[in-house]
Amino acid sequence: MNGHYANGDATSNKEPSYERVQLINDEKQFMPELTPQMGRWGLQNAGFDYNIVAVFGSQSTGKSTLLNRLFGTNFDVMDETRRQQTTKGIWMCRAKGMNTMVMDVEGTDGRERGEDQDFERKSALFSLASSEVLIVNLWEHQVGLYQGANMGLLKTVFEVNLGLFGKKTADGRSQRTLLLFVIRDHIGTTPLENLKTTLTADMQKIWETLSKPSELQDRQLSDYFDLSFAALPHKVLAADKFESEVLELRKRFADKSREDCVFKPAYHKRIPADGAAFYMEGIWEQVQNNKDLDLPTQQELLAQFRCDEISTAALAEFSEQAKPQRRPIESGKVVDGLGSMMRAWRSGALSRYDRDASRYHQGVYSRKRADLVSVLDSTLSPLFLGQLKNLHKLCLVTFKTEMLEGMRGEGYNFADVVGAARERCEKRFLEGAQEASVEGTDWSYDDELGLLKEEVRGVADQCRKDETKKMVNVIERNFKKQISEPVEIALNKPESDMWDKVLSSFRSTLQKAESSYLAKAKSFDCTEEENTTSLGALRKRAWLALRAKIDEQTSDAAFLTKLRVHFEESFRYDEQGVPRVWRPGDDIDGAFKKARDQTLELIPLYSKIQPIDPSLAYTLPSETSDSLSEVDDFDFPATLIMFTETKILDLMSRFRRDADAYYVEAKRSTVSSVAQIPYWMYGVLVVLGWNEAMVVLFNPVYFAMLVCLLGAAYVIIQLGMVGPLFQVLRTVGTEVQRQVSARLREHFSQPVAAPPVRAKRLEGDEIERELRHRKAEPL
Repeated sequence: MNGHYANGDATSNKEPSYERVQLINDEKQFMPELTPQMGRWGLQNAGFDYNIVAVFGSQSTGKSTLLNRLFGTNFDVMDETRRQQTTKGIWMCRAKGMNTMVMDVEGTDGRERGEDQDFERKSALFSLASSEVLIVNLWEHQVGLYQGANMGLLKTVFEVNLGLFGKKTADGRSQRTLLLFVIRDHIGTTPLENLKTTLTADMQKIWETLSKPSELQDRQLSDYFDLSFAALPHKVLAADKFESEVLELRKRFADKSREDCVFKPAYHKRIPADGAAFYMEGIWEQVQNNKDLDLPTQQELLAQFRCDEISTAALAEFSEQAKPQRRPIESGKVVDGLGSMMRAWRSGALSRYDRDASRYHQGVYSRKRADLVSVLDSTLSPLFLGQLKNLHKLCLVTFKTEMLEGMRGEGYNFADVVGAARERCEKRFLEGAQEASVEGTDWSYDDELGLLKEEVRGVADQCRKDETKKMVNVIERNFKKQISEPVEIALNKPESDMWDKVLSSFRSTLQKAESSYLAKAKSFDCTEEENTTSLGALRKRAWLALRAKIDEQTSDAAFLTKLRVHFEESFRYDEQGVPRVWRPGDDIDGAFKKARDQTLELIPLYSKIQPIDPSLAYTLPSETSDSLSEVDDFDFPATLIMFTETKILDLMSRFRRDADAYYVEAKRSTVSSVAQIPYWMYGVLVVLGWNEAMVVLFNPVYFAMLVCLLGAAYVIIQLGMVGPLFQVLRTVGTEVQRQVSARLREHFSQPVAAPPVRAKRLEGDEIERELRHRKAEPL
């Protein structure tokens, strides 16, 4: 039947199928139907919970009938009226009610094969090597015969079996098999015990005459085989008794609790059920390749010669067709339609071979065809792999281009852009890879697809890191702009809660920056770990930006300016913010000390970022990493210190020099105001100005102006503006008097060059005494 099922399709999936399948056909080919049939039998997932039994014996001795009765199989049986071969090759079927696979082997010594004993030997060796129990089926009258009982064949099979399969298993034990001799048509004339003795002696004799390998010379028959015996009455003459004995014999197979059960753990090949088909195929391949059993005929030799010639011609034509496409593939190009071309070349070569070589010996034809297929596939495989690599590169470049195109402009969703580009990339690769595939080969593009996915993932991750870095840089720039003004305002108004205001502004601005990052990071499909790292970098950068702004505001020049401004506001202006004009009786020393001490208290305030409210204190781990920049060294506690002790002393010294200059200037203004105009000068002015006064009184115009001035004075008095007006006039008068006095002194005395503010020195005994007094004061 050439390997096709004898009973149609498998039955329902709920119940196991019991249909038979041809394992090895009469052309000595191992058929591939066993693997799917294992699933239909329900044995694919049986693990080690299954058994294999085979039958061996001469043709037309009722082997198939015995198996059908014992196991409920449906092997073909002989037509009693024709006495011809029924079983061709080796068939297999599942036993009903048992996890047992039964092999029905073609009988030996059949007239159909004549003197060709090759298949007899191979099938017998295969049955012995692959089954746990080998049923040797023979007639009672064949016991004691050498050829009739197939002893010669058994001897040959035993020798080859030792050479091929006689080695110990992985667990150190020898592979054992049970030989169950079933004696048919036993009429009882010769007791079963005598028949056992005869068969045991024959088997022992065969074993002793075997040509064993040197390492197995001391092995005994019992090391590899156990012998068991059963007798069955005549199937026709004692039909009822035959059936009852068969049922009793079946119990030895079905009931594993019986002591005489034939299935022992020692006989099991320890091959899982899902690997049994591959194991048996390997056994048959070893049997087929054994030179002691395979003697090629002249017909096979002729077939080998002709098939080689035909295969060479087909391969030459195929090579000429494939040669032009090698250079484009090697140069890195993706050849359109390469798969269809390769399929056409391959099918054309095989069609030519099949047309010319199928007339010869089928075994040789098939073997050489397999060799030709292997050569064709090995030639096409580099083209396939090269096409995949070129397609891989093209898809990766296209992915990068599409991803960058999608990220142009504003408002794009990074995850959507990358996802769409990745989907198109994989789809493009799959279409090209599937087109380049050739049916009937074991080529796979899964590895290349996996590499492509990995590289696409790497490109996307790198792009995401770059975009994240850009996003963090933008957020950082915005943060610097937002934090600049609040920090300047707070630091330009030194108060006890100055740092509270700075850190409060910093926290609120940083929170906005973090919220902005998290909102944008959702579109980037960032992981929690990446978000944590980026937020840590953002916090670190934000703190450094704050510190940079504070450094800018507390540089030496800027900070000394702040101290001078604060000192001037306290020393040179009163509580109402009115500039002070120092008089000899004013307490300049007290005002100076107060302004100086208040200003010096600002230096410790600025020296360290330390808020009054502990909840506003900001902390940042020193080990916080910034993978988005090259900033590595970071000591957060050190960033809280603005001025060191040495720096504080230096600033104090420099400020005192500036304050001393303001003090000296104030003292000088009081000394200058001491020198007044003589009183007799006022009398001179009255005498000289009498005529002018009379002119005003008697001149109508001047008199009208005087009346207006008096009216204005009345209005000012009625509005209560006399005090402010006098204050303004006093200030103006004082300034005018000071300027006039200065001009008069310059006119009546020797000119003296005025030194700079910070280097002024006053003359006179009083100024010298004051300077000595200032130097004697404690710091």
